[in-house]
Amino acid sequence: MSQQTARRGGAAWALVITSVAGFMAALDNLVVTTALPSIREDLGGGLHDLEWTVSAYTLTFAVLLMFGAALGDRFGRRRLFIVGLTVFTGASAAAAMAPGIDSLIAARAVQGAGAAVMMPLTLTLLTAAVPVAKRGMAYGIWGAVNGLAVASGPLVGGTLTEHISWQWIFWLNVPLGLALLPLARLRLAESHGTGAPLDVPGTLLASGGLFGIVYGLVRGPADGWTSALVLTGLFVGGALLVGFILYSTRAKNPMLPMRLFRSRAFSGINAASLLMFLGMFGSIFLLSQYMQGVLGYSPTEAGLRMLPWTGMPMLVAPIAGILADRIGGRPVVAAGLFLQAVGLGYMAVVATADASYVSQLPALIVSGVGMALFFAPASHLVMSSVRPSEQGIASGANNALREVGGALGIAVMGSIFAAQGGYETGQTFVDGMRPALVTGSAVVALAGIAALLIPTRRRTERQAQSAEAAPVLETAAH
Repeated sequence: MSQQTARRGGAAWALVITSVAGFMAALDNLVVTTALPSIREDLGGGLHDLEWTVSAYTLTFAVLLMFGAALGDRFGRRRLFIVGLTVFTGASAAAAMAPGIDSLIAARAVQGAGAAVMMPLTLTLLTAAVPVAKRGMAYGIWGAVNGLAVASGPLVGGTLTEHISWQWIFWLNVPLGLALLPLARLRLAESHGTGAPLDVPGTLLASGGLFGIVYGLVRGPADGWTSALVLTGLFVGGALLVGFILYSTRAKNPMLPMRLFRSRAFSGINAASLLMFLGMFGSIFLLSQYMQGVLGYSPTEAGLRMLPWTGMPMLVAPIAGILADRIGGRPVVAAGLFLQAVGLGYMAVVATADASYVSQLPALIVSGVGMALFFAPASHLVMSSVRPSEQGIASGANNALREVGGALGIAVMGSIFAAQGGYETGQTFVDGMRPALVTGSAVVALAGIAALLIPTRRRTERQAQSAEAAPVLETAAH
């Protein structure tokens, strides 16, 4: 059973600390993209090196997410959250002071490792601190902040690079991290998972499998999908993940119990999350380039014009959390995903080499509302679909699937873009972007269908109660 010490600072402090920490980790997924030309000018390196400044973070973040959650469950969630935050903050300073491209890549990899420990524990610590009746609104605010970070990464990176220097995209994390460390120590309550020993074989299989898959996805567009390393990563990674699934069905204390996927709520929300991030990450990746490279906006101007999309979670996500408390998460998540799909499809229709901002505005608003409706209730559905003692690993698994979805989205939509268009002219860019956005829209619509397969709130609650009682019955039987 989950054990938790007395609350030290209450729900408000937990919400502030976990939201800011989540913002830092999520922001660094895309914040570097608009700074790459400046980094190359200062540190040198070829295109291959610059791509690794993005990929190194994505790789370690995705690969170690479940391991970080498992460490928190075993040794204390607050304790490991502080460890992850310390590593992330120190690596951010190292990245800002990097004397060369190789040291920057190394610092980015360490940053990703720290974020992988920190990020899944933000949801677990928040859940432990907030009363059940208020979790929807708390998840709404947490989701709004994290959604804003994901979508505004190119804006923040571009603005800091344009007006100060690229080093400040990393320096930004340092004062935030240093402020959060004492607050986390003093204001967060400690909690643990089941207390089971670490699953070493499962950890090695899951980490190796995720490394192979994510490596293949992030390197495929650059190195070619038929290159030996990419194919090896995809096939070996896939084989290791199959081995992980087979092992976890028989292990006594698996890192990720496969029985969790028997729950339609857990399976449905994880499928929806993977597909949502596939469509959204790929779209943001292309649209940020479209705004700058085709329409001629500066990084700051492009970010400001995307605010109806990127800023909408701050307004709508808290409302979405309240709605989820009242009517359940399934209808809110599904509505958000279908709105996101409509927004992306509309953008594909109106995008031209000289499109006016007014013509794009409805698509940006609809997409923003859709994204905002997704984030908060999705987190609530993940955490409510499992026992409290398993919330850490459930959060880690969901975050890992989101990262895989994001990497897959950039790879798939980037490949569609390259096959249908290119960077030669504004028109060739639009020719490639349109079918990619249509694909993204279709994928997000599939995510909406997956969300509709989630049981109603009452049925989900009964399943969670049954899952909670199952270990007790098994112990009594023995």
